[in-house]
Amino acid sequence: MIYQDTIVALATPSGAGAIAVIRISGVDAIAIGASVFQSVSGKDLGKQNTHTVHLGHIMDGQKTLDQVLVTLFKGPNSYSGENTIEISCHGSTFIQQQIIQLLLRKGARMAQAGEFTLRAFLNGKLDLSQAEAVADLISSDNEASHQIAMQQMRGGFSNEIAKLREELLNFASLIELELDFAEEDVEFADRTQFNDLVTRIEFVLKRLIDSFAVGNVIKNGIPVAIVGEPNVGKSTLLNALLNEERAIVSEIAGTTRDTIEDELIIGGMSFRFIDTAGIRETTDVVESIGIKKTFEKIEQAQVVLFLFDGLKFKVSGLEYVTEIEKVKNKFPLKPLVVIINKVDLLSAEDVAHLRDQLETLDVKLETISAKEKTGIDELKNTLLSFVNTGALRNNETIVTNSRHYDSLIKALEAIQKVQWGLQSDLSADLMSLDIKDALFEFGTITGQVTNDELLGNIFANFCIGK
Repeated sequence: MIYQDTIVALATPSGAGAIAVIRISGVDAIAIGASVFQSVSGKDLGKQNTHTVHLGHIMDGQKTLDQVLVTLFKGPNSYSGENTIEISCHGSTFIQQQIIQLLLRKGARMAQAGEFTLRAFLNGKLDLSQAEAVADLISSDNEASHQIAMQQMRGGFSNEIAKLREELLNFASLIELELDFAEEDVEFADRTQFNDLVTRIEFVLKRLIDSFAVGNVIKNGIPVAIVGEPNVGKSTLLNALLNEERAIVSEIAGTTRDTIEDELIIGGMSFRFIDTAGIRETTDVVESIGIKKTFEKIEQAQVVLFLFDGLKFKVSGLEYVTEIEKVKNKFPLKPLVVIINKVDLLSAEDVAHLRDQLETLDVKLETISAKEKTGIDELKNTLLSFVNTGALRNNETIVTNSRHYDSLIKALEAIQKVQWGLQSDLSADLMSLDIKDALFEFGTITGQVTNDELLGNIFANFCIGK
């Protein structure tokens, strides 16, 4: 990839809208922009100050393509670190195409996915973890994922890693110095201080690695399976949670023959609800396939909502308690919420009796009327209680990127080898190899160690124009 040329792309979503923004970045960005821009005040765009906005027209020879606003950023004081202009034009797809084609004829080329942010990284405007956070910020669809992406963009994660790397690097240089004076048997690195540092690094790495479980949930949403017999109100519950008619509701048992999924934001967290086919004995081939998928979804879900018809539970409570026990025993670590539906048809004494029957099981019990939408808010609060948001509330660093997680795991393995070496009084030359491995993994996170393949894999997932 050539990084010295000038690139252009649509920075806003494709399609018609009120306005569209076309971004140009590179050595000749301002010159190319000036060659097609005619200011209403007659100003020369190339002679204007950085971070200024100018009204005028995009001209293709004597033909006016559109009236636009052009925002000027002179490098290195721009997002990419290069000369950059952003053209805000009317949102017609025809106008967008005409302006981009004109800029291409003037010497720009189409940007590749993530190339503006790649240039920001290469020009030192962002480190690699901050650059990756840009993509996370764009794709964030709830408050929690937005908060984490913003913290990472501000350098919270990379600063923590960079500090650990710098301290380890200082000791690594002392270890290397010892190797130069190996024949004189001297120690420049205080082993006690070094052991304290390695112990502290191990603690921080374990905390960051552990945070990935929460971060992955926040980033991808929490899968919640809604299961139960046919016709107990699973589809009605999904509709009540989503506050829309998403699933087909019918008095005919076995209506839902496949899984239906949709997302809901609760308290800033994303939950993916999965309405499954009813579990029952059936000779219907299609329905049997749906029931098989139900068990697969239970396996994949992080939370299971086991829904029962309140009137049937009142009559066959002990039989249903046995069913709940089977699911609980099969998935002992999976949070299980038992939901008694149609509570509006039960008396207070009935509900109290149901609670007594479930008292011996380690499950949450919620009573609702999916049809009347009562108890839904209480159920949402219960779901939210399963998410450990303490680290998020305390503004701690949370890892959401699987590449970072993999590097942290490898760095921890290297640090633990260094720790073992210190305890075993291993020679400096052998310890230095493990120290270098740890430094390498730290460097891959922040971008001090990169290669074209790594950068290609990361930025290929970006949208064009960012």
